[in-house]
Amino acid sequence: MRKKKRINYDVIIIGAGPAGLTAGIYCGRARLKTLILEKALVGGLATYTNEIENFPGFPEGTSGLDLMNLFQKQAKKFGVDFKLTDAKSVRLDITNKRVETFRNIFAAKTVIIATGGRPRITGAKNEENYLFDKGISFCATCDAAANTDKTVMVIGSGDAAIEEGMFLSKFAKKIIVSVIHNEGKMDCNEIAKTQALSNEKMDFKWNTMVDSFEGNGHLDTVVLKNLKSGELESIKIDTCFEFIGYLPNTELFENILDMDKQKYLITNEKMETNLPGVFACGDTRDKELKQISTAVGDGAVAGVEAEKFIAEAELFKNQILQKEKVGFIYLYSAIDAPSRELLPMMQEIETEFIDTVKLNTLDVYKGKSLCERLSCDAEPMTIFYTENGVVVEQSRNCDKPHIIAKLKSLI
Repeated sequence: MRKKKRINYDVIIIGAGPAGLTAGIYCGRARLKTLILEKALVGGLATYTNEIENFPGFPEGTSGLDLMNLFQKQAKKFGVDFKLTDAKSVRLDITNKRVETFRNIFAAKTVIIATGGRPRITGAKNEENYLFDKGISFCATCDAAANTDKTVMVIGSGDAAIEEGMFLSKFAKKIIVSVIHNEGKMDCNEIAKTQALSNEKMDFKWNTMVDSFEGNGHLDTVVLKNLKSGELESIKIDTCFEFIGYLPNTELFENILDMDKQKYLITNEKMETNLPGVFACGDTRDKELKQISTAVGDGAVAGVEAEKFIAEAELFKNQILQKEKVGFIYLYSAIDAPSRELLPMMQEIETEFIDTVKLNTLDVYKGKSLCERLSCDAEPMTIFYTENGVVVEQSRNCDKPHIIAKLKSLI
């Protein structure tokens, strides 16, 4: 078996949808050596949307494919590399994180996960022939205007299905809703249910599920099956909207990263996962609105935070825990007068030991992430380490005699 080639990067981004491409633009512009891995199509699900009219900066609208081509072009302008291959395995709990593909092992200081997700589909006959731009849609916000004065079908009765159906009623002339439950029963909240049942444009087909999708190149008929009688009913429509759930593409990260019950990756507002240097953005996160614009926002945050992580890691290694001299670190708070007032004394101690001791001062607020690397969030506090960068003491004792005695013992 051929030995896999190892290639090093600053940042590896898994997934080339709007979130991943945006993260790539930010990382590339920051002059980080950046790789984007994509197993299918650059641009992700966005490329299947024919008309996008709600993305800022395009008053005449654009297609998903054209927009994503612009994203990729901009990323390439900033030197981002692209590899159309599938990530087979990852190792994210180490300093030099690894992403393994069929042919290579890519290593990086940070990894950004932007693998997106996929809508849950019905599994009915011929469904794969009409997905996305051929008649089956999963986004009312994206495709409502294109269905003005048309007849559409909505599959599902949860909150998303009913709320999106009511949104569609502002454009379409008729909305046919397929519900698997008995008449009057839905999975949505009561307010949405009441509003939908009173909407004159919405016609409900109770106790039904999709048996097949039909058309000649483009969907024009949905065949519904009555779950009680078994009777089939062919209904002519212009577009079918499926709202029966969403599945994040996070299988690769199970038992590695924290997820919620629906398998979405859990992050904070900085897009940080539970592992240092690993970020997640876009539809891999559970969020209220899954749109290109929200994915772009996530990607921008992830890109900026990845850059900060790398910069702070280098600062931590080369300055905070430098290996040229014995060191001590003083943690203080700029808004706490007593700890702030000790700064001159710390600088005097460094001057006294100028040839053998290196002082670093950290504001616990401004340098929060650096303090987290030291496992310290209290102030005032002193940390002592040897010339080899090994921490030997963390102390709340900030008295000058104690500090001098400790430094002398380490020199």
